[in-house]
This record gives sequence, C-alpha cells and structure tokens, in this order.
Amino acid sequence: MNPDENQENYWQEDGQQPTGTDYPQETYQPTDDEVDESATTSEEVSRADIPDEAPVSWMAQEYIHEDKGVGWYIIFVIVVIGLIAADIFLLRSWLYTFSVLVVVMAVALVVYARRPPRDIQYTLSGKQGLYIGERLYHLSDFKAFGLIKDGEHHSIMLIPIKRFAPGVSVYFPEDAGEQIVDILGQRLPMETLKLDPIDILIRKLRL
Repeated sequence: MNPDENQENYWQEDGQQPTGTDYPQETYQPTDDEVDESATTSEEVSRADIPDEAPVSWMAQEYIHEDKGVGWYIIFVIVVIGLIAADIFLLRSWLYTFSVLVVVMAVALVVYARRPPRDIQYTLSGKQGLYIGERLYHLSDFKAFGLIKDGEHHSIMLIPIKRFAPGVSVYFPEDAGEQIVDILGQRLPMETLKLDPIDILIRKLRL
C-alpha cells in the first residue's frame, strides 16, 4: 500500500470523492456584443411589425394669408406714428434709435404682409419622413405630433425631441387628414394641441 494514497488530492475537500452535484454550477452570461445584437434584433422586429403605408402628397400654402383692408393700414399707420411720438416726447432715446427701429420694423411688416404665400408640395412617408419642398424632416427627430384646427384650416405640428428646436407646422387638406394621421400615429404618439395666445393675437391682427 502506497502511503501517498492516504493523502488527499489537491482538488478534493475533506477527503471526499467529488460527485456530480459538487461541481460548481455555471450560468451563461451573454457578452456586451450579444446584448447589443439582441436589442438590435428586437428593434428590427418591432419595426417590421409596422405596416408600410403608401406615401401621401398634397399641396398647401405655407401660411394662412389674411386679406387686409384700408382700415387695417390706417390703424397700422396710427400705431406707428404713436410709437414715434412716444419716443420723441417721452422716451427720448439716444439719436432716436427707437423711432428708427419702429420705422424699419413697420416697413418689413408691410412687405411681409403684402407678400402672397407660396404653394408648397408636401410628401409624408413612414420610412423617410416629411418632405417640405425638397427639405426632408426625419420623424426620428420628433417625439410627438398634434392636430390644430384654425377656423376652416387644418394643420399638423411635429414636436421636436430637442428642447429648443422649433416645431414644424404644416397645413393640409381635409381629405388627406386620415392618411396623414395613420402614418404619423404608427410612429409617434399624438398629443392634444391648441393655438397659444401669441398665435391667437397674430390671427386677430391678420398678420
């Protein structure tokens, strides 16, 4: 009998022969690459579940043009003269810079008010996004959308993800509304929107 046989082997504990239950249980831990691949696959599957809608195209004016009569221009001139008089007799700004600014803004406003709105071609595609003319807005840059009813006119507002980015407002004909909402509703949540006080004031001033 070899005396070494009474000695414990280095891989044994307490002189007991290892059994099948003594082996450490190993659990599978996926690597980071496998986790990313799984997430990408799930995202692709969820996108594949969205049915492809045919793109919808329409023509609409870039903004609502309000006709301005003679009375509107008379009131506008009175307001401008009143602001200039207030600067001359009350404010007395340096070199009458306020009066100069009022005149420049008044001229720019009249030019803008008399310019007719352009007719723009719009195309909405679920895969590509919203084309305004030749410019493309990707739907992934927006977090939600809403519908705004302005009298007899209908418009959609795309709300951007970035905090200080401007929203995108587009007018559309009523007969295209259902298809537009279907395409946007499959990719963005819908929110209830209304005209804010500034927009209401602009409408009342017919600007």
